[in-house]
Amino acid sequence: MSMGSDMYRQQILDHYKNPRNYGELEDPTFSHVGHNPSCGDELEFDVVLADDDETIERVAFRGEGCAISQASASMLSERLPGTTLEEVEEMDRDDVIDMLGVDISPMRVKCAVLAEKIVQDGAEIYEGELDADETTTE
Repeated sequence: MSMGSDMYRQQILDHYKNPRNYGELEDPTFSHVGHNPSCGDELEFDVVLADDDETIERVAFRGEGCAISQASASMLSERLPGTTLEEVEEMDRDDVIDMLGVDISPMRVKCAVLAEKIVQDGAEIYEGELDADETTTE
C-alpha cells in the first residue's frame, strides 16, 4: 500500500468518525432520503439554495451506514456549497470515487455513490424533472 492511499484511508476514517455537516437544516429548500439495501445504508440530505434558486448554499445530512457511505456523504457535504444544481446533476460515480481517493471494490460502489444519487434525485424532484416515486436510490 502506498503512502498516498494510506492517507486517503485515514481521511475516510476521519470523515466516518467525525462527519462534517451532520444533522438537520431548518427550512431546507429540499430534502431527500435514499437507501442502499445491499449494505443497509440510509441517508437523508437537506439542501438550502441561494437566492438565485440554483446555487447550493448549505448542506446537511444524517443517517446510518458503512464507513464508505458515511465518509462519502461527509466529503460531499463539504464539496457542494457553491455548486449549481446543474453541476450536481452532471456529477458521476468517477467524481465521487476520485473524491474518496481510494479504489472502491464493485460491491462498495453503491455505498460510495449513495450520497451523490440522493442529492441528484432531490435536485431533480425539486426542479420537477423527476417524480419522488421514480428515484434511483432505493
